[in-house]
Amino acid sequence: MSSKMYNQMWHQTQEALNSLLDKESQKLIEPQRNPVFIFQTLATFYIKYVQIFRNLENVYDQIVHPQKRILIRKILDGVMGRILELKNEMVELELSEFQYFDDILQDLKLAPQQLDIPIPKYFLKEKLDIIKGRERILSQILADTELGLSDKTRPVKGLSLEEAVKLIQIAERARQGRLRAMFMKQIFLQEHRARHAKALGDRIADVGASALRIQKVWRSFHQCKKTERQREEEMIFLGMNPPHMFNEVSAAITQAEKVTCLRNEVQIKHEEDYREALVTIKDDLKLTEGPDIKENLQDQIRHWFIECRNLTGTFPDYPDVKDGGSAIIFSKKTPQQVIDDTMANQKEEEKNEKKKKEKKAKKETRKKERKGKNKEEDEGWKMSSSVFLHTMEEGNNVYKDIWKNKDESGNFPQDYDREMIKEEKRKELESEIRVQVDELMRQELKNLKLAVNREKELPAKMRKKKGGKNKGKKGKKEKKGKDKDLTADRSIESLYKELVEEGLLIQSLKVNLSDYIGEYSYLGTSLRQVAIEPMPSLLDVRQLIALYGILPLGSAAVHEKAPLVRSLLLAGPSGVGKKMLVHAICTETGANLFNLSAANIAGKYPGKSGLQMMLHVVLKVARQLQPSVVWIGDTEKTFYRKVPSAERKMEPKRLKQQLPKILKLLKPNDRILIVGTTHRPFDAELRSFCRVYQKIILVPRPDYASRYVLWKQIIQRSGGVITNALNVSCLAKVTDGFTQGHIVEVVKGVLTDRRIRQQTQKPLVALEFVAALSSMNPVYQEEEESFKNWYAKTPMGKKRNLALTEGNAEKERDKGGKKGKKEKKKK
Repeated sequence: MSSKMYNQMWHQTQEALNSLLDKESQKLIEPQRNPVFIFQTLATFYIKYVQIFRNLENVYDQIVHPQKRILIRKILDGVMGRILELKNEMVELELSEFQYFDDILQDLKLAPQQLDIPIPKYFLKEKLDIIKGRERILSQILADTELGLSDKTRPVKGLSLEEAVKLIQIAERARQGRLRAMFMKQIFLQEHRARHAKALGDRIADVGASALRIQKVWRSFHQCKKTERQREEEMIFLGMNPPHMFNEVSAAITQAEKVTCLRNEVQIKHEEDYREALVTIKDDLKLTEGPDIKENLQDQIRHWFIECRNLTGTFPDYPDVKDGGSAIIFSKKTPQQVIDDTMANQKEEEKNEKKKKEKKAKKETRKKERKGKNKEEDEGWKMSSSVFLHTMEEGNNVYKDIWKNKDESGNFPQDYDREMIKEEKRKELESEIRVQVDELMRQELKNLKLAVNREKELPAKMRKKKGGKNKGKKGKKEKKGKDKDLTADRSIESLYKELVEEGLLIQSLKVNLSDYIGEYSYLGTSLRQVAIEPMPSLLDVRQLIALYGILPLGSAAVHEKAPLVRSLLLAGPSGVGKKMLVHAICTETGANLFNLSAANIAGKYPGKSGLQMMLHVVLKVARQLQPSVVWIGDTEKTFYRKVPSAERKMEPKRLKQQLPKILKLLKPNDRILIVGTTHRPFDAELRSFCRVYQKIILVPRPDYASRYVLWKQIIQRSGGVITNALNVSCLAKVTDGFTQGHIVEVVKGVLTDRRIRQQTQKPLVALEFVAALSSMNPVYQEEEESFKNWYAKTPMGKKRNLALTEGNAEKERDKGGKKGKKEKKKK
C-alpha cells in the first residue's frame, strides 16, 4: 500500500481514538452499581482499544515519515498501557484471569479473531542488531565449551572384523530372501492364472457384450468423477470448503511482502536523515539566531531587575540553578506577569499567621472526606483513574494541532519537516543559552546590589554549612539503602560468559506466540450466566501470555506505568505447551532466558554465599541486558511439602526463601519476568507458592475445537495433505483427553519421509494416527479435576468461588421472595 493509504488509516484510527477518549471521560464521572453493566462497559472499551491497537501497530510499522512515527509510538504505548489497565480492572471485577466477550462481539459485529493481541514488530526490529550480536556471542561460548549440543552423544561401541562381516552377511541374505520371495510369488500367480483359464475352457468372445461392459465401467467412472467435482464446487460455493488455490501464496501477497521490505529500507534511511538533520539544524540555529536569543534574554532579565526595584524597593533574589534559574520565572509568562508574581510573594508572609486556622480547617475537611468516601461506596462503582489517558490525550491534541489538517501534497517521499525541527531546536538552544546568561546575570545582580543598595549577602561558608549538613544526612541514607555489589571488579561480558558456561543462561528456542495453536471458547459467557465456570481455551491462555508477559517486557514505557506483573505461574498437565510459551515470550521480545530450575542449579554455586553470588550475578546481568526472563521449571520442587528421599541430594528448596526477596528487589524500571512452570502444583506448599507467583494461569488440555485446528495445521506443517479420505473431525473426537504434545508426537511418527512420498497413491487415513495413539496415556478427567480443585484453593480461586456462592444465594433469596408474594396473593 502507498503512504497515502497508511496516512488515511492513521487519520481514521485517530478519529476512533478521539471518540473513545470522549466516551471514557464521561464514564469516569458516572457511578454504577450493576456489575453486569460495569463489565460490559469495561469489555466494550477493551475491545475497541484492541482494534485501535491493531491499526496503530500496522500504521507505525509501515509509515515512513520519522516525525509522525514519534507521535504514533507515543500513542501506541499509551493504548497498550490502557489495555493492560482495563484488563486489570476486569480481573478485579470478575475475580478471574479469563474473560469472555461472546455477546459483546456479537453486538459489535466482530469476529473473535479480531480480539487477538498483536505483538508490535518494533520490539525486535529496533534492537535486531543487538539480538543478533548477542546470539552470536552465546553460540560462540556454547561451541567453545561444548555445551551447544542439546542431545548428549552416546559413546559408539567398536566392532571387530568378524562381527562386522557377520552383520553384513545377515543383511545381504535377508535382501536376497525378499527378492526370491517376490519372484516366487509372480511365478505362482502366473501358474494360477493358467490353471484358471484351462478350467474355464476356450470361449468365443462376444464383441457386443464386451463393448457394453466397457461402456458401463467407463460411464460409471465418468459419472462418479463428475458428481465428485460438482459436490466440491457446491461445498466451495457454500463456504464449507476452501477454494483450490487457497493454501498457495498468490502473486499479490508476494508483491505486498516485497513492498513492505522496501518501505522498511526507506524507513531506516529517513530515520538516519532525520537524526543528521537534528544536529545540522541546531548548529545552524546556534550561528544565526544564538546571539539574538542571548541579547533578548539579558534584556528581559534586566527589565525584571529594574521593575522589581521600582515596585518593591529592593532587587529580587535570583533563582538557584537547581530550581531552574530564570526559566522558572519566565516560563510561559510575560514580564508584567512576573512582576505581579513577585508582589504576590511578598503577601505570603502575611498568610503565615493564618496557618493555625488552616490546620483546624484541614482536620474538618478530612472528616468530611471520610464521610464522602463512605457515601461514594454507597453510591456505586466508578472507573479508576488511568495513568495512560493523559499521554493518549496529549498525543491526540498534538495530532489535532499539527497533523490533522496539514497539507502534505508537496511532501511526496514523506521526508522530515524542517520547520518542526527548527521549533524544537530553538527551545533546546534557548535553554542552553539561558544557563550561560544566568551565570552572567547573577554576577550582574550582585554588582547592582553592592553598587546601588550596598546590601551584604550571607557569607558563603554559612551556606555551605547549611547545605553540608543536609547532604551528609542524605548521603548516609543513600549508603544504607544501596546493596553491596559483589562483582564490582568484573565486567558484564565476563559474568555473561560465566552464566553461559554454568548452564544458567540458555539459548531460547525460536518459537512465535502464533505457533501456539488453538481455537476460541464460544460458550464462555453463556456458561457463566448459568453459574458454571468454563475451562479456558488455548487462545485465552495465549492472550494472557501476550498481556502479562510480552507487552510489558517489550515496551519500557508500558512496563514503568502499567499494573506491574513481576511473576507468572503456568500450571497444567505435561504436554500442554508451558515451556513453549516461555520460549515464545523470549522470542517475541528478544529477552535473555535464565534457567533457575531446581535440577539445573543442583551442585552449582554451593553454600549460602554461593547461592547469594549466583542470584546477584543473574540479577545484575538480567538488569544490564534487559528484557530478561527467569524460568523456574518444575517449580513445585522449590516449594515441596516433603522432599522425596531420591531428590534430597539435589537440594530442590534452595530458592524457597530467596525468591520473595528477589521479587521485592525488582523495580518498575527492571524489565525482568519470573516464570514458573509446573505439572504437579499439588505437591507444593500453597501459601508460599502463591506468595511468590503474582499471576497463576491454568493451562488446560485442548477442547474439541482446538484439537480440530491442531490436527489440521500440524499435519499440513509436517508435509501431510488433507483429503476427503482423512476424517479430521473423527480424529479430534477420538483424541479427547490427549494434549498438543501427544498430537505432535503422533504426527511426526506417522508422517515419515517415505509416507509423505506415498500420499499421491495412498492418501492419509485417520486409522493410521489412531493406531499410534494407542500406546500413549491421555489426561484423564480425574487429573483435570485435581487441577481445578487446586486452583480453587489459590487466592483468586477462593475469591471467585466466594463471589459465585454469594451470587447464587442472592438469586435464591429473590426466588423465595417472589414465591412468598405469589402465595400471599393466592390467600
